[in-house]
Amino acid sequence: MGVMDVVSEVLVVGSGIAGLSFALEIADYAQVVVVTKKEKAESNTNYAQGGIAVAFSPADSFENHTRDTLACGNGLSKRDVVEKIVREGPTRVQELIERGVGFSRSATGELDLGMESGHSKRRIVHAKDLSGEEIEDALLNAIGKHPSIKLFENHIAINLVVKNRQCKGCYVLDRENSAIRNFVAKTTVLAAGGMGRVYLHTSNPDIATGDGIAMAYRSGATIMNMEFTQFHPTCLYRPYGKPFLISEALRGEGAILQDKRGRQFMSQYHSIKELAPRDIVARAIDQELKKSGDEYVLLDISFKDSQFIQSRFPGIYEKCLSLGIDITKDPIPVVPAAHYCCGGIQATIAGETDVKNLFAIGETACTGLHGANRLAGNSLLEALVCAHHAAKRCRRLLKKKISSQPFAPWEPGEAVDIDEAVVITQNRDEIRRLMWNYVGIVRSDKRLARAKKRISLLQQEINQYYWDFILTADLVELRNMALVAELIIDSAMMRKESRGIHYFLDYPQKLPVVRDTLVRKNSLSPE
Repeated sequence: MGVMDVVSEVLVVGSGIAGLSFALEIADYAQVVVVTKKEKAESNTNYAQGGIAVAFSPADSFENHTRDTLACGNGLSKRDVVEKIVREGPTRVQELIERGVGFSRSATGELDLGMESGHSKRRIVHAKDLSGEEIEDALLNAIGKHPSIKLFENHIAINLVVKNRQCKGCYVLDRENSAIRNFVAKTTVLAAGGMGRVYLHTSNPDIATGDGIAMAYRSGATIMNMEFTQFHPTCLYRPYGKPFLISEALRGEGAILQDKRGRQFMSQYHSIKELAPRDIVARAIDQELKKSGDEYVLLDISFKDSQFIQSRFPGIYEKCLSLGIDITKDPIPVVPAAHYCCGGIQATIAGETDVKNLFAIGETACTGLHGANRLAGNSLLEALVCAHHAAKRCRRLLKKKISSQPFAPWEPGEAVDIDEAVVITQNRDEIRRLMWNYVGIVRSDKRLARAKKRISLLQQEINQYYWDFILTADLVELRNMALVAELIIDSAMMRKESRGIHYFLDYPQKLPVVRDTLVRKNSLSPE
């Protein structure tokens, strides 16, 4: 082993709910290294407002939750996967409670269950509107106390090392020391989150650049259903500010959508109006904006009791108030934004991929739960359940005495320091804008063809830059963003139908045959 090598039994890339839950469970049986590219609390989990969908109520059932999930998934969800994940929800949430997560409770001490769109019952376990932050804090606290877990902050994974279809670990950039190190592991778990930053408007933090999906694709893993990007209907409209999500839990509590002239419009699009599935609400807003030429629509909950609003949505209330919007008195300006990747690395419930000793869990993975559209609250649920099963499977693998296998150090070749970082900024902005304009909420053959032509040129430029210059975190992210954007475009072009959140103007009908879109390196094929 080299002096710079970091060797462990298990390497986890990512520090959201999936990665941290997995690390805590496997750490009782193995030495674990967790790599996270920014500060440890920065993840999509930390920004989750709504909560976890779980059938806890006596008025609810696993069958109801399964039915709602399958309906939202629009024929593409795998029933066996849905049933297994739904049934394990209460147990996994109870484990979070035991780890110190303080979910909101009623006056009688029962879990307060929220309502969100697409659900037939109140079943969202939440911590007011700060659920993700509460979960992340509890998990990080537990991680910090566990002697078998070592956390590397400000380390960004570059490439997986795979030989003979077997993962050996990962090359990782130590951002603070500008050094590339070998992270050698018996098993590697990708829990690197989503890819919302490939779009101009997104609810995701800056780190969501699709790193896990891009690395897995380059290593030969199968990527599944990348055309299904879920757009959250309501992101706070801030043309020059950082994005901020306005949870659909507001609509669950009765908030109404209207245009800038006060006209309510959701009754024209769905019988349950604001509580329709996200894809329908996002398309409705998109269509209204295209018709009116306005920059945003309005979400109004001001008719509710002021104390209730401040108590139920303290995070949203405070954030909006800091920007001069009192949501107890005024409507909120909102626009749709890229929110969640329903596709990802093809994986089982236990996180297994088609590369040996490589696991994928959380938003990075595609298990077949979400299908063509994710039901609200199911993402954190999936992360918990799959992390649990991945840890069980990993334990069995480690019992087989897998050996750590060192690999050659990173070779920079004749690369020199970047001379003009503006090239990275320009290409990143161009990717995000072309994805928003051409591969957004509504797609067409012409728009996708334009996107494909442009992303191909950008890929050539970025790959040349990658080989010519010494790596920086920005360049690593840009390369991943370009690849993930291309995977989305290719997958969208292959699905010649409209299904769920993939709305195709040239193919408005659903096909009678339901198929997944599978993409492998050097082989594009719907299967």
